[in-house]
Amino acid sequence: MDFYAFQDHLKQHFQLQLPFVMYRQPGEDEVKAQLQPNNTLEYVNDFQEKGFVFAPFNESKKPIVFSYASAEAISCTQESLTLDLSMNLCKEERGEQERYEELVAKTIKTIRETGIDKIVVSRKKEIIKKTDAFTYFRNLLSLYPDAMVYCWYHPLVGMWIGATPETLVKTEGKRLKSMALAGTQVYHETTEVSWGEKEKEEQAMVTRAIVDGLSCIKAVSNLQVGEPSTARAGNVLHLKTNITANFEPKCLGKIIKELHPTPAVCGLPYQMAYDYILNEENYDRSYYTGYLGELNMQHQKNRNPRRRNVENSAYQSVSTQTNLYVNLRCMQVFKDRLAIYVGGGITKDSIPKAEWEETQRKAETMQKVL
Repeated sequence: MDFYAFQDHLKQHFQLQLPFVMYRQPGEDEVKAQLQPNNTLEYVNDFQEKGFVFAPFNESKKPIVFSYASAEAISCTQESLTLDLSMNLCKEERGEQERYEELVAKTIKTIRETGIDKIVVSRKKEIIKKTDAFTYFRNLLSLYPDAMVYCWYHPLVGMWIGATPETLVKTEGKRLKSMALAGTQVYHETTEVSWGEKEKEEQAMVTRAIVDGLSCIKAVSNLQVGEPSTARAGNVLHLKTNITANFEPKCLGKIIKELHPTPAVCGLPYQMAYDYILNEENYDRSYYTGYLGELNMQHQKNRNPRRRNVENSAYQSVSTQTNLYVNLRCMQVFKDRLAIYVGGGITKDSIPKAEWEETQRKAETMQKVL
């Protein structure tokens, strides 16, 4: 099946108002899809389910899972796709800059008065226009080869689309990987850049929080932390630290709950920042800064041609993997409007106007596909 036949099949499913997800993992050329047979909403209970997970920011709400057992699974190879960027972008709602800068100023005041290290505050940028999610998805595939690109739909929830650079957790067998991603600057044709002390400390705080959280879980062992490096995410750069460990698969749910929401999308100390966000942002983040991806899915590895025992080689080529990503650089797609979600980490030294400008740069990741 070529890519356009793949999308046509999904469009027919969408016209029937049936749930689906199509996605491509970072650095890969295989585009996958799960098409659900009915509108039943299924939720994750113990994280031993097998399928595609879509979780909200609010940890009190259960993640949705598209069960692999009941789904029609199809895939295709990403081809050289033609970008369709002919649509005009409308201006965002008036007064949004003033509202967001007021929120940032209030957040800075709260941080200075309470001693909170960091609070991530966000906003929703609404654009009125006729929409085409399938075109946006195709454009994202071409523009962001190193991101997790997805389009997720359920008629009782809505349609979400995005290209996220941040891993929440990846597992294979009894090994897990996570990352700390924080600090932002504009990308100017190179990743060889210098970072200020504010960005370095912000990134170090996120790393420490993730490591401390994983260290408290008895089922996690051999925890190792890499050196910070620069990672590109669309038109911005971030500081990234890779974290690896061994774990017991039966405790996967505990690990996910410990990692979500990460300090990079919430703040530190966690509970104080989390409560502030729910009380002061004055809108529902919904699935923005939640997480999404494959849960306990089987993956076929390439066989090792040097092995003499072909049967043994085939047996070892299948592994159970979980690949979950933080839902950043995303938007909700309606028939006649879009809602783009963006935010930034606020500290006592933040400047409201600079924070507004940073969210504008982050919003460009989605705006480029329009």
